[in-house]
Amino acid sequence: MIDVRLLRTDFDGVRAALARRGDDAILSSLDRARDLDVRSREIIAERDDLRAKVKSISKDVGMLRRDGKVDEAEALQADSRALGEREQTLDAEYAQVADALRTELLYIPNIPHHAAPDGASDADNPVVRGPVGLLDEYPEHQRVPHWETATDLGILDNERAVKISGAMFTMQRGAGATLARALCQYGLDLNADVHEEIRPPSLVTTATLTATGQLPKFADDAYAIERDDLWCVPTAEASLTSLYNDEILAGDELPIRVMAFSPSFRREAGSAGRDTRGMLRAHEFDKVEMLAFARPDQAPALLDDMVDRAARAVEGLGLPYRVIEICTGDMGQSHHRTYDVEVWAPGAGTWLEVSSVSWFGDYQARRGNVRFRPVGDDGQPVKGTEFVHTLNGSALAVPRVWAAIVEHYRNPDGSVTVPDALRPYMRGIDVITAS
Repeated sequence: MIDVRLLRTDFDGVRAALARRGDDAILSSLDRARDLDVRSREIIAERDDLRAKVKSISKDVGMLRRDGKVDEAEALQADSRALGEREQTLDAEYAQVADALRTELLYIPNIPHHAAPDGASDADNPVVRGPVGLLDEYPEHQRVPHWETATDLGILDNERAVKISGAMFTMQRGAGATLARALCQYGLDLNADVHEEIRPPSLVTTATLTATGQLPKFADDAYAIERDDLWCVPTAEASLTSLYNDEILAGDELPIRVMAFSPSFRREAGSAGRDTRGMLRAHEFDKVEMLAFARPDQAPALLDDMVDRAARAVEGLGLPYRVIEICTGDMGQSHHRTYDVEVWAPGAGTWLEVSSVSWFGDYQARRGNVRFRPVGDDGQPVKGTEFVHTLNGSALAVPRVWAAIVEHYRNPDGSVTVPDALRPYMRGIDVITAS
């Protein structure tokens, strides 16, 4: 969440920054948060004044009783009880106002980076790199949708996946399943030089999903296990971001860079009927995620490095790609600055987002209370703590990369050549043919 102190010190600046997102509801929420914060501080001031009066009266009552002035002492005690009742009323009101303020802040999105491009929708996202490796024209055998090729080869069986689990579930078979697993191992190996591999739980608490920004706003897009107050992770980001919740990290240990393979679960509540063919959109899929905890001064370079790593992954697979920067009107709830890596799918005839790399500032860390202790030029810890900055990105998300490979590497006879980079993980399969 944003720092509530900004509502007091630079409200107009925050309002102008959030106005760039193009949603008047955000500004209304911001106004309500400011009013609630003002009221909470008024309550605290009045309550503290009452406590001081009660304390003073208590001393006076003691002196009067010592002097034998019982009637006067009891009269003051009656005043004290009235003040105490008012204090209890204020305590109850403060609890309500504080809870309402926190709820309001949870719905207010992050402040966009000053250099993030302005825009209203994904149509305004500028291309900042590429296209790289894109042909002017693709031969006919590559302009076949992956769902047709994969079904003919017997490596995608969505019909039975639907029978098992319902609409928008997919199932790879044979060499298709091996290809999906190979992509995950490729994504892990490609980033093992600086990222510690972790295998986190795939079920997380409400507090964990709140810390990353998915809750409460995007509850309809997540799978809930209400009996146990657990949620299926929409991405390993949810688990990894909460690794150090309520901890203070040493500034000289940052950045901490981790990665994880996990299944990802998304209800896709608002996407009915869109991109539901083949592997383009599914309720469950596998993904390798990168994440970093950093000092604010380290974050920009880490963002660039993560974007480069995501681009390097698809470039290493020989897939045409481009990098776009997300404009303010298309930016996610928690995002401060975001880049997407897209690959060209000649069969589907469209660009497919395969990685989203984001810098969150201290937005997530503030929710999870993840801090660090700064270090001075002399290498000694500096007094006080600061919130860390978090960054994350998809190192390799299987479905759309899998789809792009099947289309891009389709041969005239309908078989699919395995990219060189994946062959070490394919058990000797160089070309996928119909079984």
